[in-house]
Amino acid sequence: MKKTVLILAAAVFVIASVSAKEKKNKKDKNAPAPVTIVKVFTDGIDSMSYALGMNVGNDFLKNLKGIPGGKSNIDLVIKGFATAMKGDSTLMTAEVANEVFKNYITKAQKADTDAKKTEGEKFLATNSSAEGVIVTPSGLQYKVLTPAEGPKPTAKDTVKVHYTGTLLDGKVFDSSVERGEPIEFPLGQVIPGWTEGVQLMSVGSKYKFFVPYNLGYGEQGTQGGPIQGFATLIFEVELLGIKTFKEPAPEVEPAKTTEPAKPAAKKAEKSAAKPAGKKK
Repeated sequence: MKKTVLILAAAVFVIASVSAKEKKNKKDKNAPAPVTIVKVFTDGIDSMSYALGMNVGNDFLKNLKGIPGGKSNIDLVIKGFATAMKGDSTLMTAEVANEVFKNYITKAQKADTDAKKTEGEKFLATNSSAEGVIVTPSGLQYKVLTPAEGPKPTAKDTVKVHYTGTLLDGKVFDSSVERGEPIEFPLGQVIPGWTEGVQLMSVGSKYKFFVPYNLGYGEQGTQGGPIQGFATLIFEVELLGIKTFKEPAPEVEPAKTTEPAKPAAKKAEKSAAKPAGKKK
């Protein structure tokens, strides 16, 4: 919390500095610009305190929207915050408050994930009998939107695709189409539903995949991201290209070169031959 307050305070200071600098650059050099000072409170400390409270409040409001269940009593949040800040007598101790908050979040998260799991299972059960939908043994469902003929990638290949990913409520959580730039990645390094599904495609084809949670981001979802645990996902994928994986050539050890054998050294001759002795 201290870190958040300091960051927000620094952000207020930086924004004010940048704004002042921009105004200074825009003014006419030959004529002094009038200086306008807005006094919100009696002194700078009061004004800064109110501005800091606004920034912290806006930050808290964003966090409240991410609380499991999506519900909170803002009036009581403000009351609890103000009581703790002033050091007044609170309705519960800090230890009890931590326990209450932790227990609520744990139960709310379980309720959210259970609902998400049930929602996905019902959707897939109904969708499996929809026209054009094919179900693989793993549970992946897909529909061919634009057929194409030609080679298909393997899990070792790198593919180039355009895609859009949505949740069951239709919310787009990721899209290379919206970014206007396709993406390349090794097919064996993505979620199982993609690894399996894209291998069914040929370049130029476009498929729609319905990915169960166990072939997607599992029970945990994306930490801090838009995909909750047990989420069933829908992707529209267009395969634009394949870079076939090539096994690296085995390293060949350089042939050992043997030095030519050195000529055998001649036996050292006797430095001086003994004269033949006379026969007696």
